[in-house]
Amino acid sequence: MLQRLPALLGIVFAVFVTLGAMLFTVDQRQYAIVFQLGEIKEVITEPGLNFKWPLIQNVRFFEKRIMTLDAPEPERYLTAEKKPVLVDAYVKWRIHDVKQYYISVQGDEMLARTRLAQTVNSGLREEFGKRTVHDVVSGERDKIMAEVQKKADADARQIGVEIVDVRLKRVDLPQEVSEAVYRRMETERKRVANELRSQGAAEAEKIRADADKQREVIIAEAYREAQKIKGEGDAKAAAIYAKAFGENPEFYAFYRSLEAYRQSFANKNDLLIVDPSADFFKYLRSGGKGGK
Repeated sequence: MLQRLPALLGIVFAVFVTLGAMLFTVDQRQYAIVFQLGEIKEVITEPGLNFKWPLIQNVRFFEKRIMTLDAPEPERYLTAEKKPVLVDAYVKWRIHDVKQYYISVQGDEMLARTRLAQTVNSGLREEFGKRTVHDVVSGERDKIMAEVQKKADADARQIGVEIVDVRLKRVDLPQEVSEAVYRRMETERKRVANELRSQGAAEAEKIRADADKQREVIIAEAYREAQKIKGEGDAKAAAIYAKAFGENPEFYAFYRSLEAYRQSFANKNDLLIVDPSADFFKYLRSGGKGGK
């Protein structure tokens, strides 16, 4: 029995080796193609454990996830105005038909990337050539990305690839163009600023003139109203005085004489030379009885 043990172990080992060569696992992140004598025998798109014949069959795995194609340096394109712009873009892609992918590029990812880069660059060059600098910098970036993605996807399908998305990370002007554009923008902003200042100054003068006019009108109307009120007050006062003094003329005459005396002798240094028999001293002589 002990003499047969090495032979049994050898048989078990051979069985495991054979099973290992016959079985393989496809990950959920992968496609697999089974080749038989160099020809495609089976395409596996679902994950799980699978079987192949050893020696006459072999398996190649391909990426199922979305991959990114990102150029190391920005590309230079010309706009409709023949002005250069620097564009930094990236592409999201994945294998759609693994069999067609293998037939078209022999399953070589670098060949696929080269083909996609050429297709996307061609589409971007065409789209940028239709638009002005203003459009590509701020106005129609979403439209450009949608058009390029649509055209690139149609071409990529021929090699079994799907273009998921095309994105413009940055669109810049070259240094020499940027300086010219900034100078032109600065000149334009200064022109607009000067125009706005002139309009503001003219409007300010107009507002000040209107305010001065309104002030003069208000002052005139206020003066007129004040004079009217003052006249009415004087008239009422005169009427009251007339009514009051009309009831006793003698008292009114006496009151006026007292006022005249007070005004005449307000200062001790005042000197008045008057005939004692003059009417001015009538009430002084008569003891306030009117000279009777």
